[in-house]
Amino acid sequence: MVYSLLRKYLEAGDVFIDESIHFRSFEDDLVGEIQWKDKDKLIQDLGLVFLQKPIEETLVELKNELETLLVAVNKRIKEGKNQDIKIIGTGKNITWRLPYKKSEDSANHPLYDHLPQIEIRDLLGFVDSKCGFMNSFTHILGRYAKTKADNDTIFGCIVALGTNKGLAKMAESSDLSFQVLLSSTNNFLRLETLKYANDTISNSMAQLPIFKYFNIEDGIIHSSSDGQKFETRINTINARYSPKYFGLKKGVTSYTMVANHVPVNAKIIGANEHESHFVFDIVHNNTSDIQSDRHSVDTHGTNNVNFLILHAFTYEFAPRYRNINSKSETICAFKSAKHYEDFLVKPSRKINERLIVKEWPNIQRILVSLGFKTTTQSIIIGKLSSHERKNRTKKAMWALDNILRSIYILKYVDDILLRQNVHSALNRGEAYHQLRRAVPHANLGKFRVKTEHEQQIWSECSRLIANSIIFYNAYILSKLLTHLMEGEQSDLVELIKKVSPVAWRHVNLGGRFKFNTQRMPPNIDDIIAALENVVTNFLN
Repeated sequence: MVYSLLRKYLEAGDVFIDESIHFRSFEDDLVGEIQWKDKDKLIQDLGLVFLQKPIEETLVELKNELETLLVAVNKRIKEGKNQDIKIIGTGKNITWRLPYKKSEDSANHPLYDHLPQIEIRDLLGFVDSKCGFMNSFTHILGRYAKTKADNDTIFGCIVALGTNKGLAKMAESSDLSFQVLLSSTNNFLRLETLKYANDTISNSMAQLPIFKYFNIEDGIIHSSSDGQKFETRINTINARYSPKYFGLKKGVTSYTMVANHVPVNAKIIGANEHESHFVFDIVHNNTSDIQSDRHSVDTHGTNNVNFLILHAFTYEFAPRYRNINSKSETICAFKSAKHYEDFLVKPSRKINERLIVKEWPNIQRILVSLGFKTTTQSIIIGKLSSHERKNRTKKAMWALDNILRSIYILKYVDDILLRQNVHSALNRGEAYHQLRRAVPHANLGKFRVKTEHEQQIWSECSRLIANSIIFYNAYILSKLLTHLMEGEQSDLVELIKKVSPVAWRHVNLGGRFKFNTQRMPPNIDDIIAALENVVTNFLN
C-alpha cells in the first residue's frame, strides 16, 4: 500500500527525488529564478515571435482564424464542396467520416533493378569522394594522436557495426584483423563523429539538383518522424518488453526523423517510451542543413502540448489521425458550444482565455527552458503530457495547445492537399524504415551490445550506411535528370522527378569484404546512358 501511494505521488509530482531526472521537482527542470528575472533578454535571445508578442494579441488572432474556419469548413460541407467527407445518418443521429488511405510502398523503384550491383565498401568510398564525410572521423586524442585515420579500416568498422555483423565476424570475413578494427573503432567511431559524418552526407544531399524535386510542396521541407522496434539480445538498462514486437523478449526503439527521404536525425529510446515526448527533441536538435518547416507524425506521436511547443518554435505540426472523426470531438471555440449546434463539425467546449492569460508568464518560462535546453527536452514534455500531474500552468498549456489543434483539425478535414501531403511524408518514413531494417541484416538484426551508448553508436553506423545508399541513388538521379534536361526530354524529366532515392536491391551488404584492395569507382556515365534507355522504354 505504501509503495503504491509513493508511486502515485511521484507520478503526480507531489513527492520529489532531487537526484532523479524523472522525479525531481519540475522547477528544477526550468530556467532558474534568478536567471528568469532577466526574462525579456532571454526571450529576445531565442528570437521567437510567439513568446515576444502579448498573449492577448495572440489570442485575438487565433480566435479570428478558428471562428473563420468553423464557419467556412461547415459551409463547404453543407454545399457539397468537400467531396471526400462521408455523411452518415440523418437528423440528430447524423455523423461523418473521412476515409483513411492505406500506405503505399515507395521503396525500391523498378528503375534501380537496372543498376549494376555495387559493394557497400565501394559505395561508401564513392559517396566520400563526393562529399568528404570521412573527414569527420578525427582521432579521440586529437593532435596528440600517434596514428592517422585509415579510411579503408574505418569503412570496415562502420560496415561491421552498421550491418550488425560485429568486429569479430568482420575480421573473419574480411582482410582486416580484429585488433585493427577494435583500435580504429575505439579511436574514431564516437557519437559526435558519426553524427557529424551523417550531417555531412545530408548537407551534400541538399545540394544535389534532384533534391528540390523531393519537396512534397513547393518551398516547404515536410518531414516526419516515427519509431522502429529492434530486439536486444542483452538486457540493457533501456530495453523493455513489448509482446507485440518482441514476444517474450525485450527491445528498444530507433526514433528517426526523415526529411525529403533523408534520415536527418535519430536516437535510440526505450520501447516503453511515448514517442510524442521526443518529437520536439528530434526536430529541434536536427543539426543538418535540411531544416523542417512542417512535421508529421502518426497518432502515437501526438499529445497535449506538441502543437503549442512546435508552433512556438516556428514548426508547423501536421499529424495524421487514424480516427479524425473521434479527434474532432475535442475541437474547442471561443464561444459556448450552443452557438454551433447546427454545425456538423463543431466544438464541444469553450476556451478558458482568462487561465491562459494569467499563466502566460509561467508558460513563457517553460518554453524558454526548452529553447535553452536546461534539461532533457523529452523529460519536460513528458511531465507536461502526464495526466497525473495537475496544475494551472499545465491546464493553460493544454488549453492553448487545444486551440492550435482545433485549427489544424479543421484544415485537415477541409483540405485534401494537406491530407495527401501528410500521408506522403509519413510514407517516406515507412520506406526509410524498410531500408533501415535491411542494413543491420546480420544476427537477425538484434542488438548484441551491453550499453545504451553502444546501441547509439551501432545505430548511427546503420544510419550512415542508409544515408550513403540514399545519397548514391540521388546522385545518379541528379546526373540522369541533368542529362535529360539538357536533351529537353520533358516527359522523361517528369518521370525521374517522382523516383524515390530509397532503394537497396542493387547494393551488396554482405559476403566477404576486401577493404584494402583498390577498385575502380562506378562509371556514372555508363550508368546514365543505360538508364536513359530504360526510362525511355517506361514511357513507350
